[in-house]
Amino acid sequence: MTTATRSKTYLSVLVVLGSTHLLNDLMQSLIPASYPILKEAYGLNFVQIGMITLTFQIAGALLQPIMGMATDRFPAPYSPVVGMMFTLSGLVNLAFAQTYEMILISVMLIGIGSSIFHPEATRMARYAAGSKQGLAQGIFQVGGQAGGALGPVFAALIIVPWGQPSLAWFAVLALLAMLLLIWIGSKQRKISAEFLTMRAGRQAELEVHAHAPITIGIGLAVLTFLMFTKNFYGESFRSFYTFYLIERFDLSIPASQMMLFVFLFAAAVGVLIGGIIGDRIGRYRIIWISILGPLPLTLILPYADLFWTGVLTIMINLIMASAFASILLYAMDLLPNRIGLIGGLFYGLNFGLGGVAAGFLGVLAENYGVETVYLICSFLPLAGLLAWFLPRIDEG
Repeated sequence: MTTATRSKTYLSVLVVLGSTHLLNDLMQSLIPASYPILKEAYGLNFVQIGMITLTFQIAGALLQPIMGMATDRFPAPYSPVVGMMFTLSGLVNLAFAQTYEMILISVMLIGIGSSIFHPEATRMARYAAGSKQGLAQGIFQVGGQAGGALGPVFAALIIVPWGQPSLAWFAVLALLAMLLLIWIGSKQRKISAEFLTMRAGRQAELEVHAHAPITIGIGLAVLTFLMFTKNFYGESFRSFYTFYLIERFDLSIPASQMMLFVFLFAAAVGVLIGGIIGDRIGRYRIIWISILGPLPLTLILPYADLFWTGVLTIMINLIMASAFASILLYAMDLLPNRIGLIGGLFYGLNFGLGGVAAGFLGVLAENYGVETVYLICSFLPLAGLLAWFLPRIDEG
């Protein structure tokens, strides 16, 4: 890429975008972080816990590709603000829900909010990145991962001692996110114009390197399956890790929540490192390392004591999370003019496939025990062998 066609990297916009992603995913993460409290208060079983996750994730998955396709044609810089309104209403409803049905409705609203937030926010991260696409996606995603990691901490410090109604206190985070997103929306016209000018300058190059439909189809199919296995394993921790620690090691709820925080925080570090290294060594290599690398560790995990369980889960998530920026950018390289669709599709996959996994794992845990869940999931990284079929493409 020549200097003439190199667009500027807007670091301040990326940091604010990452901050809004942090707030969005923090509010979402309060749902699984509250599971031990909801389970006890409403006498829920593991199948019902899995159904809460499934409802939340499916609501967040179904609309995202649709929103992505719509914003590809009609950019909507302030649509993430609308998404935050749904999240705020769902969070307040969850705080005062009195029935299992109201819990499901509340998490559905939060899922819809996320489905509106992600496609346009992903587009803005792409536009503001300039030539540092891996770094930009790393910053954007580290915000989301850090927010997801903070949910269990707030659950341990606030929700456990103060109860379910304290969830309403977090509505102030939604209001803060709205203000930040309004500022980002005001910047989008200028930044997108610069990015699209750069793309126009490279149009001839892009047409020469356009990928055949079969290449696009194979690439997206493999990436989808890799994302599925990655999220299947991750969901076993987000939804059931606290129960595993309580059942196997007799930990208290706050202690198990802090262990979950450490696991999730490792993902925040992993996505940032993966994005930076991916810019240097290529996305194809990062995907290979991230998907297959954790296999020896996941196989050992079900037999580890408490100390080594903590160490292994950090290492597993650090490595496994490093692929997400590369997977997303790889997909964007396959379809460079459909950023909203790719953002909606792959963040939607994060939600939808995670929800399917949670529903299945809930049935498995209820019938065979939560320890069996981790024994079976330990073999999932073997699916990384399918990365062999990823087309080798020029990364732009």
